[in-house]
Amino acid sequence: MMLGVDSGGEQGVWPRPWLIGLTGGIAAGKSTVAALLRELGVPVIDADALAREVVAPGTAALAQIVAAFGTEVVDAEGVLDRAVMARRVFGDPALRRRLEAIVQPAIAVAAQRAIAVLARGGARRIVYDAALLVETGRHRELDLLIVVVAEDTRRLRRLMRRDGLDRAGARGRLDAQWPQQQKVALADFVVENSGSRAATRRQVRALWRAVAQATASPPH
Repeated sequence: MMLGVDSGGEQGVWPRPWLIGLTGGIAAGKSTVAALLRELGVPVIDADALAREVVAPGTAALAQIVAAFGTEVVDAEGVLDRAVMARRVFGDPALRRRLEAIVQPAIAVAAQRAIAVLARGGARRIVYDAALLVETGRHRELDLLIVVVAEDTRRLRRLMRRDGLDRAGARGRLDAQWPQQQKVALADFVVENSGSRAATRRQVRALWRAVAQATASPPH
């Protein structure tokens, strides 16, 4: 497992934590579910936060990005301009793959470190929150997968409000992603996030009870 850890397998010690993926399409509400899991005391690693960390000024990944895409993708302070980068790669699969080839390995290393720290602290279950788990194939490195879904009309409204997009722009973002059902087909658990936060909270609590039951023994 690229994202896995091993505590050494000593007798009486949990060999390694269960690694549980959390993903969902854009504006489905994955971040909401991650926040609700944290409310329950679940350790959640945020891949987007790691992505920001690995391209901070002075990192090898940022140097590779600048070499590949030019100095216009960083601002006057030498910080990666994510909005400019998104515009460069959106709608261009070749450029997106080029960027992912730089960033994803660095994120995987950072994730390994974060998982190891939590495992040494005794965590038995760790949620890895990432938007592109399925698209990159990283879901295969994890033990279980949670997929967050929502009605497309709600996702469209959320995306327009969140990112200041018009309907055509938001629709283009949705259409550029994998259909939700492709991810659902791979999921062990699904959260339907079209309703209120209270309704989603109830689902998450029930889901985590089911996860705890499913992971009562150490993973193989």
